[in-house]
Amino acid sequence: MNKLLTLFILLTISFGNAQTIISGNITDYKSQPILGANVYLNGTYDGATTDDLGNFSFSTDEKDIQTLIISFLSFETKSITDQVSNLNKLQIKLREDVETLDAVNISAGTFEASDNSKVSVLKPLDVVTTASAMGDFLGALQTLPGTANVSEDGRLFVRGGNADETQIFIDGIRVFTPYSPTANNVPTRGRYSPFLFDGITFSTGGYASEYGQALSSVLLLNTINEPDQNKTDIGIMSVGATLGNTQKWENSSLSFNVNYTNLSPYMGIFKDRNEWKTPYQGAQGETVFRQQLNNGILKFYAAFDAAKLELNQDDINYEDGIDFKLNNNNFYLNTSYKGVIGHNWTLNSGLSYTYAKNKIGVNRSDINNTENSAHVKLKLKKRFSSRFKLSFGVEQFSTNFNENYKEASIDETYGFNNNITAGFTEADIIFSKKLALKLGLRADYSSIFNSTDLAPRAALAYKASKNGQFSLAYGNFYQNPNSDVLKFEDDLTAQKTSHYILNYQYVNKGRIFRAEAYRKDYDNLVKFDTELELYDSNYNSSGSGYAQGVDLFWRDNTSIKMIDYWVSYSYLDTERNYKNFETAAQPNYATKHNLSIVGKYWIDRWKSQVGMSYAFASGRPYTNPNTNNFLSERTKSFHSLSLNWSYLIDQQKILYFAVNNVLGFKNINGYQYADTPNLDGQFNRRALTPAADQFFFVGFFLTISDNGNDNQLDNL
Repeated sequence: MNKLLTLFILLTISFGNAQTIISGNITDYKSQPILGANVYLNGTYDGATTDDLGNFSFSTDEKDIQTLIISFLSFETKSITDQVSNLNKLQIKLREDVETLDAVNISAGTFEASDNSKVSVLKPLDVVTTASAMGDFLGALQTLPGTANVSEDGRLFVRGGNADETQIFIDGIRVFTPYSPTANNVPTRGRYSPFLFDGITFSTGGYASEYGQALSSVLLLNTINEPDQNKTDIGIMSVGATLGNTQKWENSSLSFNVNYTNLSPYMGIFKDRNEWKTPYQGAQGETVFRQQLNNGILKFYAAFDAAKLELNQDDINYEDGIDFKLNNNNFYLNTSYKGVIGHNWTLNSGLSYTYAKNKIGVNRSDINNTENSAHVKLKLKKRFSSRFKLSFGVEQFSTNFNENYKEASIDETYGFNNNITAGFTEADIIFSKKLALKLGLRADYSSIFNSTDLAPRAALAYKASKNGQFSLAYGNFYQNPNSDVLKFEDDLTAQKTSHYILNYQYVNKGRIFRAEAYRKDYDNLVKFDTELELYDSNYNSSGSGYAQGVDLFWRDNTSIKMIDYWVSYSYLDTERNYKNFETAAQPNYATKHNLSIVGKYWIDRWKSQVGMSYAFASGRPYTNPNTNNFLSERTKSFHSLSLNWSYLIDQQKILYFAVNNVLGFKNINGYQYADTPNLDGQFNRRALTPAADQFFFVGFFLTISDNGNDNQLDNL
């Protein structure tokens, strides 16, 4: 009897501790077995790895409901929660992880200049060490394909669009007056230095529905999130001086940068073709305050600049030339917040305010204008999974513009108020590591036109190989006419363009190749019946046009030791019938062929970086009144070779030299013709040439920092 009782107890214990077998087979979605996948019960040491057929098997003492975890590099981790007894003979398929570095990314129309993006065409260092840029990030961007070389202007002209069609944003918030005002034939510069930015996205077309009121291009500037240390930057230059400082605390930081420019000493040595009464003088300042919060970051950005100049410029119709004077004051305020609000939701919000005042004198005419503009934006984004993300938001643009014109007995005041209310939504759908889709829709309501414009947008990317991918993009884009028109006439409609883009991109070991073909169709462009926009012009929105072409880009920083270079080429075919055009024609700022070559070489024994930048552009159109053809003549081709040299005296002291157009090419931007014919019945002309064939720059830059190693090479 005792023996039977003992046997019963042992059998009871044995069955009570019986182990469960967990097994199955793991493959990808192409039914290919996955070798080496990790399979285990969450919170235990029970598990196994798959064999070369994708099979696994292990035993466990666990009971009831458990969670089985399956993970493998480059695949999404999968979990199965069920009764342990049901976790047997499983057939499991793993999906590719679409967030790995080698996954597809939509790149049509977009150039990244960032240390943090998966694929950067340029780094922040490149943007400001390009020889021809002379410290202006806009000048560096003009070495990228899709841009046109309009040397007498200085702004961004993208894919057949004029400079007004490109909009600039700081931390996602609109900048209404991004360029410093200047005189005719004197190129402008961007108001904002690269000192406070660590990322740039330059979209030459097909950009996200989040951004509106831009027909051709969007430039996104992102301020530094968190500086790494306290430091001070000092610069003494042939054209002025600069001072920057950053203070960092535990959860906050403050940076500022001030700059003073005075061309009087320079013009005293290197005179140009203008008769300067007051060479350009300007003062600029910027500051960024950052506060790290529990779930986000708050940024406060402010910038001001004040500038003045006065000169006399040659004019074929005025024997004594034209006197021009300018006094400008500009203030920009930007506050933004980015943070997480729980359950995979993120919030981006911000507002900006711009105040701009110009006092302009042209001979005996006085023009005074004031602009007050604001932008308020709220954007929410939900990450439902690594394969589906949805964003949506609303924003408001508000502009109040007033201008007064005085000349002899004329005293006219005019202007406009415009409010644009917009909403946008966009979905990112990642089908696999090889295929991704972006769908968006934007709606803009303009109070000045009392109309709403809907703009659908879409982009598709397919990864054709390990290093290469194709992208497609389509979108409609709307933009109100600029203040030169709206201050006189508001019975118009928003201008429209449609973008069609095909892109191929190849990236491999420090080399990148991009080829992009595009087509843009324009509608509702502004037309008028006078030489310039005037108060008594007749305006309408019947203008149209197109732009199409091919952009090529190649960069290589590994094939030749210590040499980094890139080559850009653009072919542009474009015509417009707008403004006072009598027929469709290629605009005078557009060139069919543009080529840029940029190279940089580090010479270790000299502690120096030397750089070169070559720019070529085919002839630009102009109208010769001695013929019957409109915009049918072409100037000679544009050439410019620029050089720079950065010499490290020691780790924190740099001596910098640069010269623009070192070979002194005699470039011609166009021709001005007399208003009346001469005795032979011909209209005399003069060539419109740059005010100076060359520009020289010398600077000394000193950095004082906590670690003693930083320098300003990335700010030159």
